[in-house]
Amino acid sequence: MNFIITIAVFIAGLCIFEGLMLMLRSHWDPEERKIRKRLQTLSDEPSFAANQGPTTANLNKKRLLSSIPLVHDALTRIPQLASIDSLLVQSNFKYPASVFLLFTLLMMFVAYCVAQLLSKTLFIAVPVAIAAGTVPYLIASVKKAQRMKKFERQLPEALDLVARSLRAGHAFSGGLQMVSDEFDEPLGTEFQRTTMQINMGVSVEQALKNLSARVDCADLKFFAVSVIIQRESGGNLAEILESISSLIRGRFRLRGKVRTLTAEGKLSAGILIAIPVLVALVLFYMNPEYIGVLSSDSTGRLLVGIAVMMMIFGVAWMKKMITLKI
Repeated sequence: MNFIITIAVFIAGLCIFEGLMLMLRSHWDPEERKIRKRLQTLSDEPSFAANQGPTTANLNKKRLLSSIPLVHDALTRIPQLASIDSLLVQSNFKYPASVFLLFTLLMMFVAYCVAQLLSKTLFIAVPVAIAAGTVPYLIASVKKAQRMKKFERQLPEALDLVARSLRAGHAFSGGLQMVSDEFDEPLGTEFQRTTMQINMGVSVEQALKNLSARVDCADLKFFAVSVIIQRESGGNLAEILESISSLIRGRFRLRGKVRTLTAEGKLSAGILIAIPVLVALVLFYMNPEYIGVLSSDSTGRLLVGIAVMMMIFGVAWMKKMITLKI
């Protein structure tokens, strides 16, 4: 009897193990992983993307704000999350917006607990928590700016490559595939997503619109609009792409000249900002009692506040004077 029970337990354990292996096989199989990656590319469009047409509605799904349906439905009711999701897509954040929000709340909670523990006052703990909550947003913004700047530098060469492929007799989708193979992140990655969408049945026009939504680059929007208009009305697409590439390079040269001409203004602004701080440090080192009146007396604190506000206003005004939009 014990032998039969042992055999039954062994067979049950073997069946459970086999079932687990079948469940996890899709995660180990490279072909399954490749298919999931392609499907994820199709569903990785931001929630702010343009409305899909009837022919691509089932192929081009919008990005999920959370893998949990209830959380996703709750987050879609918050209008401000559209801009956050846009920022995460453009900064190439790998996780949905719910993970970003959870990490932000966690940082705020930890910062609040530490500040409350050290200061024992709510008036310090709350501002510290709010400041800590802005850190993930600032990091994503900086990462997006760096990524978009690199994309903009890569774009002229990519357009030249597409134009040369068209002159050689290749199709437009073939030119996009060449760009995705030859260029690295971020341009190669974004063009690869566009190529995958076209191969899976999404129209070229809609794929280019999705590309423009994922990448915050005005020159890329010119490229997308030019291709869409050319496909509707005809024309020499290779010459159009070469003209756009030449225009982008001309803007780069003009930006270099502007940076050269405004370098003196930036240096002057830096010196004017540093002089009061350096003078205050020297006075504090040479005669602490003399400079200490600014912190111990109420009138001194008022004067320091007025001086700081005037410096901030001066910095903003000088930045406006030396900043030229091209």
